Amino acid sequence: MTYLELHACSLSQVKPNSKIPGFLGVSPTLTGVPTLDRLLDALPQPAAPFLTYYDQATGERVELSGVTTANWVAKTSNFLVEDLDAAPGSRVRIGLPSHWLRFVWLLSCWTVGAAVVDVEADIGVSGPDLVADEPLRVAASLRPLGARFAEPPEGFLDLGAEVPPHGDVFLALDPPTAQTVAIDLDGEELTHAELASGTAPSAERLLVEPGTVRRDADLLVAAALGGGSLVLVTSATPDALTGVADQERARIA
Repeated sequence: MTYLELHACSLSQVKPNSKIPGFLGVSPTLTGVPTLDRLLDALPQPAAPFLTYYDQATGERVELSGVTTANWVAKTSNFLVEDLDAAPGSRVRIGLPSHWLRFVWLLSCWTVGAAVVDVEADIGVSGPDLVADEPLRVAASLRPLGARFAEPPEGFLDLGAEVPPHGDVFLALDPPTAQTVAIDLDGEELTHAELASGTAPSAERLLVEPGTVRRDADLLVAAALGGGSLVLVTSATPDALTGVADQERARIA
């Protein structure tokens, strides 16, 4: 199933006990300091591009609107809870390289209340290099449009095969709170409230090159809170980077 097909999915896959409380179908949370499971609710134009990904080495371009991003997040969140028993307090190491799926997994972890960590994880998420030693291991082929591996990866769940069948609306029975840990990276632990309130909103369309998971967490929160958007470009020469920035009307970070 391609991301375009995911965008067009009907609600027929919603679980019997699911509800649709708002745009995303995610759980209501505290109203003062936001929790990060509702980040995409803040987008003023959910049909506009939110995440755009370029791989200049392959020519791949993927554009996800706020709606499409939310669809991926809901499916991934359902996968985390139903297949991996993730819950508030779970710890997930996102070992994906810079890619649009990394942003989806950040949002999905926060949606289910799992902390994104770089040590002592319960769940490891890998790219095609299959580098993970956690008890539960998931791998993404990083083939275009989230496709599955050509051959099932031994010892790993194939993200491209496992995530798309899940429902495209998610309702947390045990939603995160403001004090739920959101990240534990590079020796710094921050709760949902701390990460949300400590990040300056950005309304810019920002072009970025590959960076750390910690940096991407900050960029993601800033863009969602401020109504901005992100363009991630990999394997680009300086001239190519400038060309993409002009085409996307984005500022190079």
